[in-house]
Amino acid sequence: MRAKQTTRKALPPTVWALGFTSLFMDVSSELIHGLLPLFLMVNLGASATILGLVEGMAEAAAHIVKVFSGWLSDTLRRRKALAVLGYGLAAVTKPLFPLASTVSLVAFARLVDRIGKGIRGAPRDALVADVAPPEQRGAAFGLRQSLDTVGATLGPLLAIGLMVLFDDDIRAVLWFAVIPAVTSVAILLIFVREPGGGGTSENAPKRVPIKLHDLGGLGRFYWLVVGAGAIFTLARFSEAFLVIRAFGEGLPLALAPAVIAVMSIVFALSAYPAGRLQDHFGAWPPLLAGLAALIAADLLLAFGSGLVSVFLAIGLWGLHLGLTQGVLSALVAHAAPARLRGTAFGVFGLTVGVATLVASVIAGILWDAVSPEATFLAGAGFAGAAMIVFLMMRPVEQA
Repeated sequence: MRAKQTTRKALPPTVWALGFTSLFMDVSSELIHGLLPLFLMVNLGASATILGLVEGMAEAAAHIVKVFSGWLSDTLRRRKALAVLGYGLAAVTKPLFPLASTVSLVAFARLVDRIGKGIRGAPRDALVADVAPPEQRGAAFGLRQSLDTVGATLGPLLAIGLMVLFDDDIRAVLWFAVIPAVTSVAILLIFVREPGGGGTSENAPKRVPIKLHDLGGLGRFYWLVVGAGAIFTLARFSEAFLVIRAFGEGLPLALAPAVIAVMSIVFALSAYPAGRLQDHFGAWPPLLAGLAALIAADLLLAFGSGLVSVFLAIGLWGLHLGLTQGVLSALVAHAAPARLRGTAFGVFGLTVGVATLVASVIAGILWDAVSPEATFLAGAGFAGAAMIVFLMMRPVEQA
């Protein structure tokens, strides 16, 4: 029998444009992210508690806004406009970081930047799905994620080079984040084309993100996933604490962004094999392995000394992200009835957003009131508790 021949089509230009939009914005955001913890603590005199509060509020806002942005893009049927708003908000915050002379202005800029991220994510991904033929959607999302990861790696590396060039002048380096941010928005405005009708069917029903009366239809296994996910999130405080830990162990200021670069590289290299592992063996092996990697990372950060052990822990942190990113979402999808998946993801997103804020605040308080070691030991404890809950959930799922 003759093998079926398939013609490999080029991906639509809009997919490439959205990919490069993500790449340039990630260069900008990660250039700042790699330096911001030390800018807050060294330049502006913030405590670890304040750092945790700033990072926690910012990341929580991104999670919570995501719950509603996809619904809004369906309702307005103008995905590009919302994507422009999200990327535009992020771009206008970039000059505020080098201009900031107070922690409150940095906190405001970080919050608005992450709100922009929350606004743009769902409409952007929905636009990828709108313009890509069904048989190319996997490749389209893979390309966008790959370009996004390239940006997340280039940003910290660029920050290192600029810190060396400008003799550790963080404010001068932060100004360079403006250039890729503006480039990102320009690519989106000029090259992204939205399909006619805004990319959604005129007859498509408008979705409400969370219907409170539907919560009773979500079963016991779903709520176990939500609870376990919240405990897991408590163990995943901001990577800003990895940066200041490395700095405390002697990492030069100019090399601080290497923390985010190493984590991103390991994350990128492990994500695809983890996906294959999940396809063959289900969600539990990569999820439990990821939790084990996180516990090992926290213990190294608590008891290890020197930069070698710190960077080994940072690599393990990136590995845990690669092994677990998306697995919880797969569990949510598996646990919720098809008719309630939108509601299920909405509730899960809200829960993770609140837990993200609590995690970073707890980490900062422990860092200041007890010790840095206490922060990482608490993270290991939460990760261990999450592992126990996930192990207990398997019989419930199979019941």
